[in-house]
Amino acid sequence: MQSTPQKWLITGANGNLGRRLTACLMAAGHRVVAVVRSESARESLMGLDPRGPSDLFQVQIANYDDAAQLADVADDCDRVIHLVGILKASSRASYTDAHERSCQRLLQALVRTEVRHVTYLSILGSTPTSGNPCLASKGRAEKILADGQIPCCTLRVPMVVGEGDYASAMLQKRAHNPRNFAFRASSLEQPIYAGDVVSAICAAASQKLEGGFDLAGPESLTRAALYERAATVVGRETKVISLPVGLGLALAFVVEKTVTEPPITRAMLEVLDHDDDVDTTAIAERLEITPLTTVDEMLRLILLG
Repeated sequence: MQSTPQKWLITGANGNLGRRLTACLMAAGHRVVAVVRSESARESLMGLDPRGPSDLFQVQIANYDDAAQLADVADDCDRVIHLVGILKASSRASYTDAHERSCQRLLQALVRTEVRHVTYLSILGSTPTSGNPCLASKGRAEKILADGQIPCCTLRVPMVVGEGDYASAMLQKRAHNPRNFAFRASSLEQPIYAGDVVSAICAAASQKLEGGFDLAGPESLTRAALYERAATVVGRETKVISLPVGLGLALAFVVEKTVTEPPITRAMLEVLDHDDDVDTTAIAERLEITPLTTVDEMLRLILLG
């Protein structure tokens, strides 16, 4: 990360990655404007700096569908990190709203400011032609930013694993279960450590890198192997029983039709079932974030502390 202090704006800052990124930037002496959508999200971030709001750290509430509000909070910022995104659409947020429209409004806002670079976090496998509505929406959002007037770098990541996040809680549970059920246990995961993602975002923004890049961990392994390795780290064994994805999709369909806000949807399940196996050596070296954290090391970090 460059040493000259900059002012960074982070959207979706109340998520696990947003919190990590905010803390990392402040530790390096940068000023951070953390943008969230609600008062509860704003309050959840206030503890990141015990001194409270200051010139170094501000938390702003903004509507991601309001270009004027976004322009106000981005005023005097040097770089923008756009972390807004969802895996599961709901009555409160559609894929179009969370992805395409938020990117459109962000671009409309930034042309009114001095911001000259955006880093966008997307999902590995995203493309406008995808048959999955989430991945297709993310792909269209990437294109909106790429075609805009502000230079942009998109980093497409798979499962991100970090202390205190959803993935680590899931793996903690799986590691201690003597028997685990998984839809298509042979599907390929290529998890990346949250700290590596934060380093990549900082490097891409600092270098003002442009273009779209796949970024994943150093090893691709089956979901069954990931659960078994997690169990080994905590000194246990587990048996992974594979279930057909079709069964999961059928169950998700029933839940979608009977529950107002289903906990899982077919689109979400298809994203999670995506096979991840990419070579990201070149981009990792370009971003100077090698060596990437190995699967066993990230499991030790999240499962053993």
